[in-house]
Amino acid sequence: MMAALALAALLVTLGFSSFGGKKSDAIETECGSVRFKYFSYVGDDDFYKQYPLPDEQSFYTTILPGWYSDPSICSNGKGDYFLVASTFCYYPGVPIFHSKDLVNWKQLGNVIDRPSQFKLANSKINDGGLYASSIAFNQANDTYYLISTSVGKGSFWVYTQDPFNGNWSDPVWLPSEVGGIDPSFFFDSDGKTYIVHNQNIDKDYSGHCQIRLHEYDLENNVIKSTKVLVDKGSRPEKKPVWVEAPRLYKVDGKYYLLAAEGGTGLYHSEVVFRSDFVDGEYSPWQGNPILTQKHFVGTNRQDAVTCTGHADILQDEDGQWWGVFLGCRPMNGQDGGFENLGRETFLMKVRWSMDSYPYFNGAEELIPLIQRREGTVRSDKVTFGNFDIVDKFDTQELSPDWMTLRGPLDYKLDKGLVLNFSPESVSGNATPSFVCRRLQHHKFVAETQLELSAKDSTEKAGILLYKNETHNLFFNASKKDNNGELRLVLQMADCGEVTSLAEANVLVVKNCLWMRVVSRGPSYDFLYSTDGVRWTALKERVGSFFLSTAHANGFTGTVVGMYAVKSQTSNQNKQ
Repeated sequence: MMAALALAALLVTLGFSSFGGKKSDAIETECGSVRFKYFSYVGDDDFYKQYPLPDEQSFYTTILPGWYSDPSICSNGKGDYFLVASTFCYYPGVPIFHSKDLVNWKQLGNVIDRPSQFKLANSKINDGGLYASSIAFNQANDTYYLISTSVGKGSFWVYTQDPFNGNWSDPVWLPSEVGGIDPSFFFDSDGKTYIVHNQNIDKDYSGHCQIRLHEYDLENNVIKSTKVLVDKGSRPEKKPVWVEAPRLYKVDGKYYLLAAEGGTGLYHSEVVFRSDFVDGEYSPWQGNPILTQKHFVGTNRQDAVTCTGHADILQDEDGQWWGVFLGCRPMNGQDGGFENLGRETFLMKVRWSMDSYPYFNGAEELIPLIQRREGTVRSDKVTFGNFDIVDKFDTQELSPDWMTLRGPLDYKLDKGLVLNFSPESVSGNATPSFVCRRLQHHKFVAETQLELSAKDSTEKAGILLYKNETHNLFFNASKKDNNGELRLVLQMADCGEVTSLAEANVLVVKNCLWMRVVSRGPSYDFLYSTDGVRWTALKERVGSFFLSTAHANGFTGTVVGMYAVKSQTSNQNKQ
């Protein structure tokens, strides 16, 4: 089956757009480098096989599987929809997707795609970089705005009039009055501009937050007034924690404020408030929360979706309301199970209550994993379901779904992806020689072929499964001697301790080796081949819980990719 999956992956070719590397005219790899001839990824989740979509107008609710957290969506009123998600310490930052129908999405590129916009050096995966962003379209000047927070630096916005071709501006840093996190723009019908955001004050209890509103002079970058719209949350007497991710909307002359509550874990939820005036008073809906799955914690439901919240809504061209939000899908769909994919992006219809409040689901309703949008024809290149990807690195630039850590990376595209061995490690806070993509399935096969031009045994390259600086698995090859023998090692980095889980010496031809990671869901298998046909297991049944959010914590999911590092010591147990 594994051979069939790998073959299927090689039959699919992606389209490519800007990332930052240029194709080289060189023919041979240089000493001290590694050429990855291709990278394939084959999704093989059971759910998609057990529940195929019934017709061409149906789609899986998880429209962006894998770590695409904190989604925000907008429309230009001309039939175009745009969606962005968080990236924290990864570069390029803030992927932007486009759709004409809310079902078929394509990544246009990344909003933060050049060093002049941002510097993420020294940021930590779990507590640094770019937090949740919000995208909005201002009809008054036909301009798209993205507003976000860089932890430790402040909040900012960038803009463009052409999201299809990038060209997002350099950041405009907001005055210090806009503190906290999760800012978003609201452009009122009278021409005024407002910013709402979360502010953690921890006054009455830990997690005590506010939602604040600022009238904002967009042209002069000046705060004109400030008001607290929400203190504590929708039911302040119950001391709710972490009211955040606010979004403002105007519908039929009323102002609606959506916000998340309860933190990003199992008790995450979304609530709504309404007012006759933009600056309040805002009344919470008696039916809150409008989105949550916290009522089902511990009920052992199947095909579970957990941690739902952080929503954004809009009205489509047909007058129907839809919303995006984040959620998690535990391993094997079991309530209480762990996940490695991080917080994913979901799309659902939005309903309106009899007393005119928007809501996603009632307190006793599970999140459906299949939706239907009338009149939509699903293409064969959708972003959801079991899909195969193969990148032969035969274009001018890397595809926009590839990422590095904290900044751009020197590489070549020359009959493959050529990475230099770098002394910067993924356990540090710089930019290591690591190119990665999100895991988007619990079960998958990731594979590459590498040509190693290492100078000595301190230079190692291979496939890295990476959760954060302290939790990762490195399946690597290094030069053992000058007689064509390579040293294969599977290393586990666990909070500063690096352990070799398996080792082998392999005789290869022209320093060429194939490497494969097979995810069974709860565990990983690591295999190698010297001819691309016959495969040998270096190590099987390595528990994937080690890289899960439940074990390693953090706001991101696990990524997989190609890594080349030069150790400071010849000790093979050091990454």
